[in-house]
Amino acid sequence: MGIDLGTANTLVFVPKKGVVINEPSVVAVARAENRVLAVGNEARLMVGRTPDSITAYRPLKDGVIADYRVTEAMLRYFIGKASGSIRFFRPEVMVSVPAAVTSTERRAVIEATMQAGARAAYVVKEPVLAAIGAGIPINEPSGHMVVDIGGGTTDIAVISLGGIVSSTSVRVAGDKLDAAISEYIKRNYNLAIGDRTAENIKIDIGSAVAIDDESMKMEIKGRDLITGLPKIAEIHSQEVTAAIADELDEIIRAIKQVLHETPPELAADIIDRGIVVSGGGALLRNIDTLIFQETGVPAHIAEEPLLCVVKGTGIALDHLAVYKRSIMSKR
Repeated sequence: MGIDLGTANTLVFVPKKGVVINEPSVVAVARAENRVLAVGNEARLMVGRTPDSITAYRPLKDGVIADYRVTEAMLRYFIGKASGSIRFFRPEVMVSVPAAVTSTERRAVIEATMQAGARAAYVVKEPVLAAIGAGIPINEPSGHMVVDIGGGTTDIAVISLGGIVSSTSVRVAGDKLDAAISEYIKRNYNLAIGDRTAENIKIDIGSAVAIDDESMKMEIKGRDLITGLPKIAEIHSQEVTAAIADELDEIIRAIKQVLHETPPELAADIIDRGIVVSGGGALLRNIDTLIFQETGVPAHIAEEPLLCVVKGTGIALDHLAVYKRSIMSKR
């Protein structure tokens, strides 16, 4: 099976069945007994609503494991749920990791996957899997550029002949955009909002490029920072664009850096083919327009951008021999 172990969501792909699990990477833990109470959708409902005795949080931060034991418990839950009745067999598991993963972080992912019940664990860099899942023929001697904007990291890579030619990974992605929206509302409206509200604002009216549309506004509810009482305010799409501008600038700078390091022949291929944008961040309105405006290279959103990485694990598992150069390590 293939696992897209994301900061925000974890997706599991089982060959012949497709994507069987798409749940938030959230775990609820009872503090006193140090026991896992809920994982995934069930745990996400508890975020920001728990008593002192329970903590609901994400065990992954910026695309890497921040809490090893809880990540292992989460992986065990997802592997068990995906295996269903065929639990007698220990599955071979392929897991995605950020492009700039260190050897220690990679080892932590492999160890956690093995401890969670895998027979063998492979790790592959996210942009390679995103490219495979987006239907890009990565083994050809031509350049393809992928920008994978996830929850914790944005991975950018130029791929040719099955390998990464130049790449970078910045820890600016969906979560940082949500935090920027929260901060903007706190500063301009004296209103404290939760992470889920910030994410809903980004999804409903967020745009990478300013939209002059009066109907693109939203009512937000939170706590007034002055009176401490519940309060309602209204925010416009253009304000959201202004709030996330600095974070998007950082992503654009990283894209320019990778283009700068790309050999001229491959750069020519990229101008012809354009940049493929995948991951949850690809769903932000006009992100492709912003990339084109800033780099001069056409950008297009992959089909089903959220599923690119996990579909890539499925294809790579089916053709291990073909993609063996892209697989970094195995246990």
